[in-house]
Amino acid sequence: MNAFIVDLENKPGELARVAEAIAGKGINLTTLSAATCGSTGSVALMTNDEAGTRNALRDARCSFREIEAVPVWLEDKPGTLADAARKIGNAGVNIEAVLPTGMSGGKVSVAFLTSDPMKTREAVGIAAAAHA
Repeated sequence: MNAFIVDLENKPGELARVAEAIAGKGINLTTLSAATCGSTGSVALMTNDEAGTRNALRDARCSFREIEAVPVWLEDKPGTLADAARKIGNAGVNIEAVLPTGMSGGKVSVAFLTSDPMKTREAVGIAAAAHA
């Protein structure tokens, strides 16, 4: 499963432009996180159609990176994100984004977008065979 990090200018209408490009292809956004800093920003997103999203972003002339998402279930209690992030950091892996992907039975699902998905899985104790 892949996610997209889209680089944007920090100006009115940029998020709408990206969302419209994706929606215009009949693609549903399944999770999204966005932030700005100074004159730029980025949006990290996942959809129900990766190939279609790739094409929609290209057609809209968006600058983006496609990154493998590593899904992780965390207990819904203080410190679990900190613990997972520390393990990933101690493995020498950079976290580029974290996307919320769901909740169930006292657990929160997040997708880590990192510089090294394999090391991320190892750091948080996910068997590689389960995600190959």
